[in-house]
Amino acid sequence: MRLRHRDDTTVHLGYCTNVHPAEDLPGIVAQFDTYAVPVRERLGVPVLGLGLWLAAPVAAALAADRVAVLRLRSELAARGLEVVTLNGFPYQAFQAPVVKHAVYYPDWSEMQRLHYTLNLAEVLAQLLPDDARRGSVSTLPLAWRTPWDQPTQQRCQANLTALAEGLAGLERRSGRTVRVAFEPEPGCVIESTAQAAALLSGVDTERLGVCVDLAHLACAWEEPAEAVARLDAAGVPIVKVQVSAALESADPRADAEVLQGYVEPRFLHQTRARAGLSTDDLDEALSTPDDGPWRVHYHVPLHAEPIPPLKATTDVLRAGLDAIVGGEQARCDHLDVETYTWGVLPEERRPSTPDQLAEGIAAELAYARDLLATLGLTDAVEARS
Repeated sequence: MRLRHRDDTTVHLGYCTNVHPAEDLPGIVAQFDTYAVPVRERLGVPVLGLGLWLAAPVAAALAADRVAVLRLRSELAARGLEVVTLNGFPYQAFQAPVVKHAVYYPDWSEMQRLHYTLNLAEVLAQLLPDDARRGSVSTLPLAWRTPWDQPTQQRCQANLTALAEGLAGLERRSGRTVRVAFEPEPGCVIESTAQAAALLSGVDTERLGVCVDLAHLACAWEEPAEAVARLDAAGVPIVKVQVSAALESADPRADAEVLQGYVEPRFLHQTRARAGLSTDDLDEALSTPDDGPWRVHYHVPLHAEPIPPLKATTDVLRAGLDAIVGGEQARCDHLDVETYTWGVLPEERRPSTPDQLAEGIAAELAYARDLLATLGLTDAVEARS
């Protein structure tokens, strides 16, 4: 979907397809028909934006085959779908039975991560609608926090320099601008906007910036307006926003049984108290519960409350969007609803059919669209190229 900000910026709103497991081109096209088209039809919009996730092998194959990319673009357009942003955080196998720490590898100290991201940028430059201002690729916040030493940091820095050079070369060849956004996440080298400002302030900020995931921001217990001001002061642009909500418990001791229902084997659910407790997964937190409150890195559906008495951090989501696009100028034009955890929700909240999943995704997008409308954004003319 395309929305218009009061400063005349076109703001793109879509959903991230890393919720779907397909990792080859036929599977990706099939998921358009199974999920994306039904979502678009439920929303009643002529064009729906996708934050497309391409696993590393398919990204490499597409980057080497222009005809295949153009065919993919045609498949998208025929279904009323468009792509201005890619999710380049998971390298592959993101919906495997067990992911946990594997999602952080290869990290930015390794050449595989650089090659993967440049492949994504190459593909995106060809997928962008003709009238799109630019594209974006979100990626991991350098690395998991351990091991992190001087040689690792130096390799990361060298790869970021090579990334900026590669993106500049792509722009010269294609005439299209693609920016890469590093996404602060609990437990990583860049966990907060303060760390993002410190570690990214020296990079090429014409092409590199931050992806603000609003669930991660909540788990870091950051105040959204202050976080945005901090990035502004450091000159680090907000390239992309993940419109997401985390799980919150006001009283973890009393809520322990309900929280246990959110323990699952696929993803890490880093848990942070406002002060004190900091664990890498929810089961670890529950083994030594404190008085809280807790916020849990568990992306929950935007439009529906978690199992009571738990809450979602939609107050942080609203304040974050207000700080980013609610003012006189839009600080970001790529917004992606990213609830990748539908398949691991407690059973009573988990969709059991593709139709139910499409219905849930559409409801999340409607929630986000309505919230943005309260901030003054209006419908824009959709592109069909």
